[in-house]
Amino acid sequence: MEHKCNTAPLYEALLAYRDSGQRSFHVPGHKNGQVYRRLLEQAGQRLSVSQTESNHRNEGAEKEKQSLGRSVTDREKYSRQAEEKGDGNEIGGLTIHGGDEAEGSATDVVPVSAFLEMMRLDVTEISGTDDLHHPEGVIREAQQLAADCFGAEESFFLVGGSTAGNLSLLLTVCNEPNSLVLVQRNVHKSVIHGLMLAGARAVFLEPWVDPASGLAVMPSLETVQAAVQAYPEAKAILVTLPNYYGMGADLTPVVEVCHEAGIPLLVDEAHGAHYGQHPELPASALSCGADGVVQSTHKMLSAFTMGAMLHVQGPRINRSLLRQRLAMVQSSSPSYPVMASLDLARRLLHVQGANTFTAGLAAVGAFKRGLAELPRFRLLQPAELLQQEPPAGAKPAAGGNSEAAAAAGRPEALPAAAKPSAAGYTAQDPFKAVIYDGTGVLSGYGLQQQLEACGCVPEMSDERYVVLLFSLGSTLGDAEHLLQALRQISLAQEQSQSLDGQSQHFTKDSENYISTWNNFQEGTPFSEPIPFTLQPIMEEDMTEVSIEKCVGLRSAEMVIPYPPGIPLVYAGERISASMIARIKLLRDEGARFHGISDTSLQTLKIIRE
Repeated sequence: MEHKCNTAPLYEALLAYRDSGQRSFHVPGHKNGQVYRRLLEQAGQRLSVSQTESNHRNEGAEKEKQSLGRSVTDREKYSRQAEEKGDGNEIGGLTIHGGDEAEGSATDVVPVSAFLEMMRLDVTEISGTDDLHHPEGVIREAQQLAADCFGAEESFFLVGGSTAGNLSLLLTVCNEPNSLVLVQRNVHKSVIHGLMLAGARAVFLEPWVDPASGLAVMPSLETVQAAVQAYPEAKAILVTLPNYYGMGADLTPVVEVCHEAGIPLLVDEAHGAHYGQHPELPASALSCGADGVVQSTHKMLSAFTMGAMLHVQGPRINRSLLRQRLAMVQSSSPSYPVMASLDLARRLLHVQGANTFTAGLAAVGAFKRGLAELPRFRLLQPAELLQQEPPAGAKPAAGGNSEAAAAAGRPEALPAAAKPSAAGYTAQDPFKAVIYDGTGVLSGYGLQQQLEACGCVPEMSDERYVVLLFSLGSTLGDAEHLLQALRQISLAQEQSQSLDGQSQHFTKDSENYISTWNNFQEGTPFSEPIPFTLQPIMEEDMTEVSIEKCVGLRSAEMVIPYPPGIPLVYAGERISASMIARIKLLRDEGARFHGISDTSLQTLKIIRE
């Protein structure tokens, strides 16, 4: 594959089609953007005629040239003409008003030229472009190159995001009714939808929770071992790694447990498509031995939104059945621009290698060094990193050693009871800088709002943390802009405190930190099997019960703290005392919930036994 790694066969096929000059007598209906180019030409002709009339006969020759409206240069000329006329019209962004008073006004809406160019690549399954669901040509070659790049035996392009990959994997391993799967509880909703479509039963594994941050990572090795022993009939184990915060641990021991039991490990690695591609990045799930891995190539690499990949290796997944399941959940008219962007994202890695990430890592490194000089804001890191010295070049922070340690994230900045354990959090995605206000004045939500007011839009936030997502596309300018925003926020807060003479504390201490992103149940490493089906629970089979009296009963509805939408209780799941305690705690803290009929959460609907 080495001699072909610098090619992008699918992308190149689209360019060849674009340049071929062939007439389209097939879908899509926009005919390579021709419908809009015709409107553009008509608009150009109207503006050209209008300009000619205003300049009388001196510009007769120019009128004929402009009326053709064939080139980008001509379109720009029409735009300038519109601006000179004072109509406020422009071509390329673009609303053009035409017609006269007798005819009324007509409005032509034409996309910008870049979008028009993209439409020239928006084709369908014709000669030379191959078929995603039965690839024999350029798509097949592009997917083989992807497998070589990411270390898989076989790779599949996904045009429906990681959702399509999760659905297809579950529909493959659940090859008979009531198949049982061991599933990490805090999974993406697409996993739940896959269980429903498969008519499967799920045993939910409680995630390991980092004691310092209060954030849930993947289930501990002990939990996985116990669940495999308790349910030897399980068809597979599915985990999510890394989590939304970029936190993770070594998957190799979990892979060994799965393979000893003869079952595949499925990994939702949506946020880790870049893993294993640079020495400073955590190991990829494939390199640890996982059997089926789903990656959102659009999240941390350079593909278009909805572009993702599914990678498989080993004998534990039925490849033939997987292809059939993929055809079920993916469109029969996949987006060729999205697939071409996957091809290009792979080529970038293949050609540039680890250098792909040099600029992005430099940007996030500069940010972290600058952050060390702002003792107010702290950085979330696992235990091994916390024990290291601050990054080279970092100056001691003002305010004493403890404040400097806090800024650098070293353990002496934390109470003894809150020092991280290395048990389940040993790897942090360096591109996800998770910060929080060490003074406790700003919640994560409040800090995000202030960052957005300064022109910096974070990936997400919760009650305490803000996730700042860097990538291979980030620059030193981005880092400096972000640091300047944090300096302004810190200075404004200091000035506000000096005027008020007091400081309000909005965030909670570690031991009282409640996050809707972590729906874990203390003392219960895994649930009983919970059946999933597409058949809804009928109203006559439900009854409403006070939440105080729900322990031991089976829920008829999902209780979903939002964001991010990870169910705390699934429909059909038996409700434990710890679940009720968690629901009440979140309710009393003002969390929002989806999936419930009583939004006040004084009652729950349960299944009549």
